[in-house]
Amino acid sequence: MRHSRLLARDALWNLVGTGAPVAAAFFAIPALTRGLGADRFGVLALAWVFLGYFSLFDLGLGRALTQAISERYGRGEIEEVPAIISTSLAVMAALGLLGATIAAVAAPLLVTRVLKVPLALQAETQRSFYALAATIPTVVLTAGLRGVLEARHRFDLSNALRIPLNLLMLLVPLAVLPFGHDLALIFSLLLVVRTVAMMVHAYFVNRVIPGVFVRPVLRRDILRPVLTLGSWMTVSSLLSALLATLDRFVIGAAASLSAVTYYTAPYEAVTKMWVLPGAISGALFPEFASTFQRDQVRGARLYRRGVVALLLILFPVTLAIVAGARVGLRLWLGPVFADRSTIVLQVLAVGVLINSIAYVPFSMIQGVGRPELAARLHLIEIGPFVALLWVLIARFGITGAAIAWTARCTIDSAVLFAIARRMLPRSHASLVPLAVACAVAGVLLALAALPSAPIVRVLLVAIGGPAFVIGGASLLLDSEDWRAIVARSPFRRVGVLPAGD
Repeated sequence: MRHSRLLARDALWNLVGTGAPVAAAFFAIPALTRGLGADRFGVLALAWVFLGYFSLFDLGLGRALTQAISERYGRGEIEEVPAIISTSLAVMAALGLLGATIAAVAAPLLVTRVLKVPLALQAETQRSFYALAATIPTVVLTAGLRGVLEARHRFDLSNALRIPLNLLMLLVPLAVLPFGHDLALIFSLLLVVRTVAMMVHAYFVNRVIPGVFVRPVLRRDILRPVLTLGSWMTVSSLLSALLATLDRFVIGAAASLSAVTYYTAPYEAVTKMWVLPGAISGALFPEFASTFQRDQVRGARLYRRGVVALLLILFPVTLAIVAGARVGLRLWLGPVFADRSTIVLQVLAVGVLINSIAYVPFSMIQGVGRPELAARLHLIEIGPFVALLWVLIARFGITGAAIAWTARCTIDSAVLFAIARRMLPRSHASLVPLAVACAVAGVLLALAALPSAPIVRVLLVAIGGPAFVIGGASLLLDSEDWRAIVARSPFRRVGVLPAGD
């Protein structure tokens, strides 16, 4: 029960840490586009993208650090932790410097040839990119330090630091606007912000694990397994990102740019649901890494609770999206989008639901130290996915792209669940209850997608959603889960339930 509350708290922190900057960007970006102008804001937006890509120079060591530290605590090998941290951070610093060097050398070429920056902005943009290059080591090291905090379940600290950092990435350019539009000044200030953030992260890591930086130890025997683990995690992340964006490129090549627009709008809207599974799986990841070493039964219970929580929370949302897709698109983007994108939104919503539930087995597979299994699965998927996209787009347009994307998510999720099942204790490995719940969910979603009167759709959402949650909870939760729920029930506090129930 205590761990359930802590995991819920960690997931909530992750949700706030991810959602707050998104909400701030909604208000800040219009002001930045007006204040900087289209060309300068384009450079700023590209810089944000480049920072995201160059942060991959940590080769997944931030997440690998979380896994390795959690695993050592699970085994009781706490004396190994300082060496793991210092060795990994040293490698990350070297990789960050390598990334900075590459970015600095490539800056002139990027500015003059690749990005086609207007001549009047080229010198300013090049200076900005040099400041951006200097930021890369701080980004990489901050990711590693954040991984240490999350390994010790200090998601409160990691998100309390992440939120102001991400807000400052928006607020600093806004603060500069009254004094001018010099991009080099903006990026120099952002470098200062990132450096201070890295130092604050290091301070709190030293508070959480006292003395970790007093006598740094570099050990070659630690380097190889952590680097291998991190590399596979990076490969998996890169392939996941590629699989998530390939559909837009194939639509542009096989159909038209206008088709990309009618597909992208519903895609961007419905994939916002990923915020919740990202928050929950992020909280579960270090727990999987430590728990499966000492108590597989408890690890299996956490796994089941994560899957059930995501299914029961996200299914009613998905049902409402499928039932109200046409009306929602008409109100949001107009009748043309409603005519062309309704089925796309409905199909993608189902795919996002399936993919969201698979965050839990994916997190468990990486948490137990087998990220190569997921990476190889994603590598195998690329060729067949592109072929299926091309065939279905040629036959059904953007609806075909949505079908192909959802089909890939379904197959991917089924394989991830099958892999995870082999890692679970036999008594917890059955997929039958989940398969039954998914079959019922499929029927309700199909009914919601059928043309019907508005009142029928409203009743289906109002009755079908709660009924599924109640029935799914009865089917998927065991007696211990119910005891934990009842123990935290408000009815117990007021005396309706006796203390022993």
